Amino acid sequence: MIKLRLLALCTLVLALSACFPSNNTGKTEVLLQGRTMGTTYNIKVVATIEQVEALGLQQKIDAVLKQVNQEMSTYIPDSELSLFNKSTTLEPVSVSVGLARVIKESIRLGKLSEGKLDVTVGPLVNLWGFGPEKQPEKVPSDTLLSQTKAKVGLQHLSFANNHLAKAIPELYVDLSTIAKGYGVDLVAELIEANGLNNYLVEIGGELRLKGFKHTGELWAIAIEKPITSERSVQQIIIPKDNAVATSGDYRNYFESDGQRFSHIIDPATGKPINHKLVSVTVIHPSSMTADGLSTALMVMGAEQGMKFAVDNNIAALFVNKTEHGFSEQFTVEFQPYLK
Repeated sequence: MIKLRLLALCTLVLALSACFPSNNTGKTEVLLQGRTMGTTYNIKVVATIEQVEALGLQQKIDAVLKQVNQEMSTYIPDSELSLFNKSTTLEPVSVSVGLARVIKESIRLGKLSEGKLDVTVGPLVNLWGFGPEKQPEKVPSDTLLSQTKAKVGLQHLSFANNHLAKAIPELYVDLSTIAKGYGVDLVAELIEANGLNNYLVEIGGELRLKGFKHTGELWAIAIEKPITSERSVQQIIIPKDNAVATSGDYRNYFESDGQRFSHIIDPATGKPINHKLVSVTVIHPSSMTADGLSTALMVMGAEQGMKFAVDNNIAALFVNKTEHGFSEQFTVEFQPYLK
């Protein structure tokens, strides 16, 4: 997400630490690290250190991610998205190629999920204290909730001919459920454009992988167990040439009068989700799409989410909280990736 309060990784990269010597090819797993979107990035490329340095890969990655923030962050006052949100005009405005790409996919996934993924829920996210405004962690009144819901709705957002428009002046777009995945895709595309085809890209828990490790093995990913007390593994997967995104409600929340309120908002109710589904992992060629789908499935809950995933051939893993711990469900499309 673009700088929602820092979330711990929902997916853990196995053995993500340093450069590992290869056999006699001179190639290693070169680790590039940094900060972006209010979180961290960890990138491994199989190459020689000299090759990575000659390409200026770290500098190129930082430049790409800086551009994503400048286009889509709701924390940067003069970002392209912030300026759109501040504007009260109903006239269509031209947008950058990057913002157009993310908006188009957001609208597509929003319609596909029948509104469960809604990038206009920003006012509700802010109302519950999980956005840039960082309001006090308390339950809003029914009146305030109703007033805020009136400012929300994907039907008020339109995109055509590279122009973005709002139907109501108060509409506020928050791409935090999909833009981080887009950043992962951009970095992966950048790495491939520089002639490197064995890599792992991770930004704040969202990933995209291709090829093999320097040892010739496929990349292995550990999905985190959805608990707050410790960091442990729920499941290990081999995603192959795909992206992985996990959405969960167990890290970013607040408590009031003994009740826990998640940062994931259901657009239909205007309130944080309240069900037994605690984590969803999606595997898809695009990290942006996987990012958006994992959030939509979390909002739906286990039963509706599973049906939606099956109907749309989505590779998805659902982790539910039960009286006896956690139970797993996964679609047939997800099964081949289990280790």
